[in-house]
Amino acid sequence: MDNIFQYTACFIITLFLLVVSSRLVFSPLKAYPGPLLARLTNGYAGWHAIKGDIHLITYLDHLKYGPVVRQAPNRLVFNTITALQDIYLNPRVAKAWIYANARFRSSPSVFTALDRADHRRRRRVVGQAISERSMREFEPTMITQIDIFLVQLLSSSQQEEVVDMTSRCKFLAMDIIGLLAFGCSWKTQTEDTLRILPRAYASLNPRVYLFMNWPKTHKIDPGVQWLVRERVEKFRSILAGMISDRMALPRDAKHDLFSFVASDERIDQAQQEGIRKSEIWGEAGGTTTATAICTVFYYLSRNPSVYAQLASEVRAAFSSGSQIRQGQQLTSCKYLRAVIDESMRISPPTPGVMWREKDPLSVEPLVVDGHLIPAGTFVGVGTYSLMHNPEYFPEPFAFRPQRWLEGDDDDTTEEKEARATMRRAFIPFALGDRGCAGKAVAYLEISLTIAKTMWYFEFEKAPGVAGDLGSGRKGAAKGRERQDEYQLYDRFMAEHVGPNLRFWPREKHWEDLV
Repeated sequence: MDNIFQYTACFIITLFLLVVSSRLVFSPLKAYPGPLLARLTNGYAGWHAIKGDIHLITYLDHLKYGPVVRQAPNRLVFNTITALQDIYLNPRVAKAWIYANARFRSSPSVFTALDRADHRRRRRVVGQAISERSMREFEPTMITQIDIFLVQLLSSSQQEEVVDMTSRCKFLAMDIIGLLAFGCSWKTQTEDTLRILPRAYASLNPRVYLFMNWPKTHKIDPGVQWLVRERVEKFRSILAGMISDRMALPRDAKHDLFSFVASDERIDQAQQEGIRKSEIWGEAGGTTTATAICTVFYYLSRNPSVYAQLASEVRAAFSSGSQIRQGQQLTSCKYLRAVIDESMRISPPTPGVMWREKDPLSVEPLVVDGHLIPAGTFVGVGTYSLMHNPEYFPEPFAFRPQRWLEGDDDDTTEEKEARATMRRAFIPFALGDRGCAGKAVAYLEISLTIAKTMWYFEFEKAPGVAGDLGSGRKGAAKGRERQDEYQLYDRFMAEHVGPNLRFWPREKHWEDLV
């Protein structure tokens, strides 16, 4: 018996030494710096994915180790614009195979599709539904939902309630996406019945992110799916009912994703069914837009001078709340766009790394920012890290919307070049052909929501401890100690709480809402 224990111990020690030597001594990435645990195991990233702070640890690792960090045995994360372009604008680079781990029951979406042809097909259909042209037709429906959002704020203000913007913004985004996807309002803003939808969607994100950052944990997926089966099955049942109801109507009965899928003759029936069922989980989820709206509310409530300037711009540009819609007047609100962009820069809705690898069909070597990348290596750029790189964004944690505004003709060449560089480093919607297809709809929804709120209401952060919800705090974990930064929890798409705000109607403009 003693011999068995001795042999077992020797085997384990030998195996450990082999793993250590293969990853520290003989690995083609051995020269790249990074935390010891990260160089040894994917468990480093997996642990921080569970904690929801992988975006922060990536930023801190760059501060310690430089612009290229080995974040896992086979992963390099970069923090330069050159790397950004070399990776995401390179046709010889493919989406990393770990995105397959993000699927639920093996159903791909526009986000998790690895095959380029499949991705292009899905993106084309989704892109038609959420293009700028399509949004002009969908805008009245979107405005109706935003008006419901405003009525809810009015009710809360009349009752002097503190408003948790995370839940309000999620309900708004989900109701809009339900109409855009199936022509069906989920009514989460006004009814409890379908509020399981955003909760069910959010419950899958930690699972997805863990499996992507620590692939071996994907083996426990059957157990995870069993644990969440009731919630997910209810979600799928509701979704199936919506699809069935929509299929009973004429194809062009409503302006929604369904109509574009059904009218595309290049997609067979099986593919149509897959797109209908999967895209609501991916590109069309609405979660990122809700996060962006929350970030804007947060930073406006903490920066009185910015609040005053934006309020002045919006109220000067329009003569009534009903005028606030797409068009020249909204486009002229340059400061509004600057506030939105600065909010998403500091607290991006998808703050992590979008991993890529060399396309297996490519025979040419992959070079990223001057580094020859060995086969089998994942590469990426951290969104949060790049948009807090002081080389591109001076005072990266200062909320300064004016940095986005074009200067006058007296700007120096250096100032113009710095602004152009900053725009190249701004990636809240990712980059390249795998970037977010929903950029137009997101900007429209955010702009209309913020502009209309500024027209009808005044607001401020809630008094006392309630007003601190969503902020960093002194003594918190490293990276979360900044008290004026909206805290995100990086779980594939950002999760957050707050901000808690108090609203009150502006003059008699609120009467338009009743």
